[in-house]
Amino acid sequence: MKRRYLALGMLTLAMVLTGCGSKTESDVTIIGGADGPTSVFLAPKNEKDSYTQIDQETAKLMMDLNDGHVIVDVRRQDEYDEGHIPGAICIPNESITDSMPSELPDFEQIILVYCRSGRRSKEAAQKLFDMGYINVFEFGGIIDWTGEVITEEANCNGHCC
Repeated sequence: MKRRYLALGMLTLAMVLTGCGSKTESDVTIIGGADGPTSVFLAPKNEKDSYTQIDQETAKLMMDLNDGHVIVDVRRQDEYDEGHIPGAICIPNESITDSMPSELPDFEQIILVYCRSGRRSKEAAQKLFDMGYINVFEFGGIIDWTGEVITEEANCNGHCC
């Protein structure tokens, strides 16, 4: 019975994200089975003119996939140290300029971006997209995050870890 509800939920999510086959604004489709999400299909860059904004539930589903994604926290180091999503790396929005961040060497990698409230993550996501990253997804702020948050004091000589 539980699997039936999970499959129904995933089908509903897929229908919402794909518009039941019609062209929509969404650039991401998550396909899943009885055991949860299994893959992500992305729209080609030539069909997109910006990063993709997703809700936090979609971000959680994408984080559950073993697809080589990276989670980027664009807050300052001190904010990151106070609490961040497990596995996230800190690349402050202010440090994202016109050159490729060394932490993000692959322009095709799936990048999930968040900040505190959603303002800086939108700016950072657009900068990354403009730089040539083609799979940039922004999902708002940690203040609305209902998933796990971890705290750790980074000892990186003032640099994000």
